[in-house]
Amino acid sequence: MTQRTEIKALIAQNCAQQEVLLKGWVRTKRGSKNVAFIALNDGTTLQNAQIVADVELFGEELLKQINTGACISVTGEWVESQGGKQAHELLAKEIEVYGEADPEKYPLQPKRHSLEFLREIAHLRPRTNTFSAIMRVRHLLSFAVHEYFHKNGFVYMHTPIITGSDAEGAGETFRVTTLKPGEKDYSNDFFGKETNLTVSGQLEAELGALALGKVYTFGPTFRAENSNTTRHLSEFWMIEPEVAFNDLTDNMNLAEDFLKYVIDYTLKHGKEDLEFLTQRQLNEEKQKPQNERNELNLIERLEFVLSDDFQRITYTEAIDILRNSKPNKKKKFKYLIEEWGADLQSEHERFLVEKHFKKPVIITDYPAKIKAFYMKLNDDEKTVRGMDILFPGIGEIVGGSQREENYEKLVAATEKVGIDKDEVWWYLDTRKFGTCPHSGFGLGFERLVLFVTGMTNIRDVIAFPRFPGHAEF
Repeated sequence: MTQRTEIKALIAQNCAQQEVLLKGWVRTKRGSKNVAFIALNDGTTLQNAQIVADVELFGEELLKQINTGACISVTGEWVESQGGKQAHELLAKEIEVYGEADPEKYPLQPKRHSLEFLREIAHLRPRTNTFSAIMRVRHLLSFAVHEYFHKNGFVYMHTPIITGSDAEGAGETFRVTTLKPGEKDYSNDFFGKETNLTVSGQLEAELGALALGKVYTFGPTFRAENSNTTRHLSEFWMIEPEVAFNDLTDNMNLAEDFLKYVIDYTLKHGKEDLEFLTQRQLNEEKQKPQNERNELNLIERLEFVLSDDFQRITYTEAIDILRNSKPNKKKKFKYLIEEWGADLQSEHERFLVEKHFKKPVIITDYPAKIKAFYMKLNDDEKTVRGMDILFPGIGEIVGGSQREENYEKLVAATEKVGIDKDEVWWYLDTRKFGTCPHSGFGLGFERLVLFVTGMTNIRDVIAFPRFPGHAEF
């Protein structure tokens, strides 16, 4: 029996073979009364294999079943192509139709579809070139994440999806309950207390780091934030490394090294898909007004991150730069920086990266009032040892900090944001028993995929996006 060959491997060999078995989905079919040309794709590559099927050999009835979207198996001889669009083609000897696709009903016809339309048929959109490329890049990034941490001695830690704590103290959580609507006696609930879907694995990761030295989490998180923007999801994946005996400088070094590693890995191993996505981005840029176009294409933007050391500045220095800057004669900041202590907007972050420093930027020492309760206070007691990493085209991509290891200060911080210390007693305990300096950061994985693929809507870099009013598939 002939062994199935993947199209990617077959095209890479670039030589004729006696007999080949291909299986995949039909992209297009064209031809004449005598011969049919079928473009077949199996998801391993952007490139299709051309199948040449003799009408007399297979008959019109069988070939009528083979339309765009149909799934087939083809055995034949891989030979040099007579046409100029591909180097080789498969002269079909046997064809089996696994599943037909009614051409009147199949929504992915061979034409350009809008991203909005494709979101409505997320169960089929991975069959398109754009989304198959995105999914393969997402896979490469996932693999690189695990490889980086494994090589650097981290322990992969699975933290709870169901939790009784709100790590951020923001209250935007999804409740998990078996109580009937209206019931509020949580002693009768499944877990005997109020629980919700996790917004972060960080607090539990800290527990791991204070025993194992270096750990990381990579799992789903959930935030009930009613934000219908191109940068927010209700369900997304978070990467959160945590390291004992590390201060803020160590944390910045780790984050910069990590980001460069995973981007470099994807550039080396996902060249075909990234080149396709770059061309797609360039075509979209042509539709924009000249003054709104990105100066760098996708691959140039990735290389921009790799080729420069990240600029490190304090929040106060950033505010001074922004106050004294003139972004553009035609385009001013929409949100003015009026006072120290204001949170930075995306336009401010991008200005610092793309216009002022022309390199990735790490901002440190933020005002305590705009950062999470667990960040370590500086000696001025107004700022914290937190850091954000800013990238071109996207703004903030990483947020992290040195954690507060002082018990009394941490208790005071929880009270200030309204977190009951009895609910996080286990977290506070680590500050009583063998505490030490430690730090970590969080990276929204979809935000990273968004940057590496050049897409503009975060709903397009996860297979089945969840956002307000939408939980299909």
